[in-house]
Amino acid sequence: MAINEDRPSVLYHRTPSFDFPFRHRLQAHFHLLDPLDSLQLSIHAFLLNKAQSVRALLCVDPTPISKDLLSFLPSLELIVCSSVGVDHVDLAECRHRGIQVTNAGVAFSEDVADYAVALLIDVLRRVSAANRFVRAGLWHVKGDYPLGFKLAGKRIGIVGLWKYWL
Repeated sequence: MAINEDRPSVLYHRTPSFDFPFRHRLQAHFHLLDPLDSLQLSIHAFLLNKAQSVRALLCVDPTPISKDLLSFLPSLELIVCSSVGVDHVDLAECRHRGIQVTNAGVAFSEDVADYAVALLIDVLRRVSAANRFVRAGLWHVKGDYPLGFKLAGKRIGIVGLWKYWL
């Protein structure tokens, strides 16, 4: 596959279990390199053969970005992480090489909080479990589904939120 010189090369760094649903949107603007697409080469061989011109690395999930990995990317200028944190990135090596690192930050924090509340209510009120019970037709066999618990009067907290209050 020939590299289109009009588009910058971007290495897509992900775990094998992560699907790449927005690939088509990025391919219009970048030459995407995904080591997991290559069945013939190991990741090490892929990086040696194809990653010399990579200017940006897109990291999905906290997949480790070590000094060893960075050594295969001599033209790297930018690492974009989809995660909130960057603990998985060798920041000292990035600073040493002048590689910029950015992440999602708190971009999705409100959405995550909304989902956390929705899941809390789902578990307390047994919404999903009751749905499965009804769809399976179990009320004929087992009778009424037991009611869940109310959120009112309960004390809840969000683990990890404290760091934003300091």
